Amino acid sequence: MSGEVRVWADYERDVHESCDVVVVGSGPAGAVVAYEVAASGKDVVLVEEGPPFTPDDFVLDGSLSMARTMREGGLRSTRGGFFMPTMQAIALGGGSLVNSAICVRSPDFTLDAWCERYDLKRTTRADLDPHYQAIEDFLGIAPTPDDVQGPRNLLFRDGCTRLGFSSEPIARNVRGCRGSGECFTGCRARAKQSVDISYVPAAVEKGARVLTSVQVQRVLSSGRRAIGIEGRIVAPFTGATSFRVRVDAKVVVLAAGCMATPVLLQKSDDLANGSGQVGANLQFHPGVALMGVFPERTHPQFGATQGYHSLHFVRQGFKLETLWAPPGVLAVRLPGFGFDLKQNLARFPYAAIWDAIGSCNRSLGRVRARRSTLDPALTYALHPEDVKLLGEAMWVLAQIFFAAGATSVLPGVHRMPDEMFSLAEAEVLRTGDLRASDLTCGGNHAFSTTRMHGDPQQGVVDELGRCHDMDNLYVVDTGILPRSPSVNPMLTAMALAHRSAAEITLRT
Repeated sequence: MSGEVRVWADYERDVHESCDVVVVGSGPAGAVVAYEVAASGKDVVLVEEGPPFTPDDFVLDGSLSMARTMREGGLRSTRGGFFMPTMQAIALGGGSLVNSAICVRSPDFTLDAWCERYDLKRTTRADLDPHYQAIEDFLGIAPTPDDVQGPRNLLFRDGCTRLGFSSEPIARNVRGCRGSGECFTGCRARAKQSVDISYVPAAVEKGARVLTSVQVQRVLSSGRRAIGIEGRIVAPFTGATSFRVRVDAKVVVLAAGCMATPVLLQKSDDLANGSGQVGANLQFHPGVALMGVFPERTHPQFGATQGYHSLHFVRQGFKLETLWAPPGVLAVRLPGFGFDLKQNLARFPYAAIWDAIGSCNRSLGRVRARRSTLDPALTYALHPEDVKLLGEAMWVLAQIFFAAGATSVLPGVHRMPDEMFSLAEAEVLRTGDLRASDLTCGGNHAFSTTRMHGDPQQGVVDELGRCHDMDNLYVVDTGILPRSPSVNPMLTAMALAHRSAAEITLRT
């Protein structure tokens, strides 16, 4: 029997539901659990604070898109030693609606290190491969074909080849991608298989009920058992609250994201925090990027948003990728004001932007609940050794640009030249006295705030996502990753959620 999707306009009174399993958060991990558990015949309620979006709702203006689809209008950032923007979506489908659809399995050496360092017994690559495969089969994940790459992606491939660096087309959850480069503002072609058009509808077909525009404010509990959630109806975009919501459940699953989940636990009388680790160990993939200018037009607005990457340096701690986003978003990395900035923007048709994300396992932060809001207070410090790592990554990007035929690169780094015209000039990226405050970083991959650990005193959840302190409370978002997955985290979070779903079904 099919379920239903309720939107803000459907609510006319307080809501009180009961079910076998309530899932908080409709992003990639939460949607997987909702579908798998519903497919097993259980009664599932999936709760999402944001609204559903359709292609008619997507706009190419980056600032307007962020204001509508991102928490805190896209202006969320870290404090406490290092300022870094970090974007989390507020929409049905979560981050899958606005990310670049990158789906990469974590390397075996990364997962082996997790097992050894965090006392895990069943989280090797061999353990997770069947779950990776299940997600890949469901979403049709496949490498990006050349006919939708566009010049800026293929130039990256050519530069890597000339230097002897391995590179490959990025595997993405898309079907029929046109290479329009609009992943960031929402795929108007609906080629990207974000979970709002894949896993969530499949869950509804299996009977799941989806409540959008519901802000969960508290997990209800009795002793070692979670008994449900409560919150309020919130209007899209304004956050104005109205009716009360309560969902009673036999099992509660938190998939609200590595920032919202710890805040929710903290607001629920510090629930599941016997270890003291809820909200601790916040980690990111700080991202740095260079713009390269080429003598011929690159037509950067065409081609897969992120179609090529290199895993050549993953063991050293960084991953290299191609990148595109609305020019207004990318402009924050460009030097100059007024006419000078306008001149640099006019070079976009001849440019490509490539980025590096660093594992940065030495850099840690914390998520704390603010007194009067569910928005988190984020503190984060970039370790000096990780600053050096990102400098090395920028140097490698500069090498690839010049090998691909760029005439100059713009690094967007304070206290360094605005533009570099040779490798000799660019070498300062790795040899100079870089400080964290010099870097223009973004950190949209975040994890580890409710980390898994075999020792209940050192982690919040076990390998299957069950909270050590509770019998029927699970966390399945990226907060459970014990440290960086070395690559983009979405597919690993979904694979872990797929594994957890079987355990959740058995306990219901």
